[in-house]
Amino acid sequence: MASWGLLVTGASFAVFRGLHWTLQLLPTPGSAAQDSWKWRNIYVSLVHSLLTGVWALFGLSLYPQMAADPINGHPSWALVLVAVSVGYFLADGVDMLLNQTLGQAWELLCHHSVVVSCLSTAILSNQYVGLCVVSLLLELNSVCLHLRKLLLLSHQAPSLAFSVASWATLATLALFRLVPLGWMSLWLIRQQHQVLPPLVILSGTGLVTVGAISITLGVRILVNDVLRARPRPPIPGHKETGGTRRCRDGELVARDDATLLLKD
Repeated sequence: MASWGLLVTGASFAVFRGLHWTLQLLPTPGSAAQDSWKWRNIYVSLVHSLLTGVWALFGLSLYPQMAADPINGHPSWALVLVAVSVGYFLADGVDMLLNQTLGQAWELLCHHSVVVSCLSTAILSNQYVGLCVVSLLLELNSVCLHLRKLLLLSHQAPSLAFSVASWATLATLALFRLVPLGWMSLWLIRQQHQVLPPLVILSGTGLVTVGAISITLGVRILVNDVLRARPRPPIPGHKETGGTRRCRDGELVARDDATLLLKD
């Protein structure tokens, strides 16, 4: 079973690297031409999130035993789903290393390393696959997150589409990110006697890392998209700074460069 999982991982890596390469041959939308690599990278991430997030939700609804017994209760296709995600994260890590400096990419590379370590453990041991499938529900939030980033890169903020994407990101962050992370944390605390100590440490590290990133991300989106986007009366003599940009209606809105760098 482990060899089958590794084979799927390799195939997934090749497919996502092929998608990265194919997008280089296609024209980038004119509004995102200045950030063409970032646009392509996020587009590939969107494809992965749509595929794995919907797959995980549909799979758990058809096979709830994976949540009841996340260690051993899983069908064979669940292992394929996990292997597909490992292949994507490896391909995305390679794409970042080829197009960014280590200083620019180290945060996401650390995130990817933790995720790949956790998911790979399930593939090699054929256990905890159900737990990994639950964790992939986070990708449903990532769908909204990636759409929001693509709108930012296309200079569609502020707009109705961007507002909808922002609110959808916050709503799915609570429902499909914080709730699964909380459930997995409680399960790990209650069932730690069934899990080997090294796996407890690895899983705990992963949950803390992704949880911290998720909370930080939610706060940044709330501040940048909701709180700072509220209209304010013009202040006489106020000048724009490097951290702001002026919209068509004269409103000052904070740039979102920091949030743009965060990706699941």
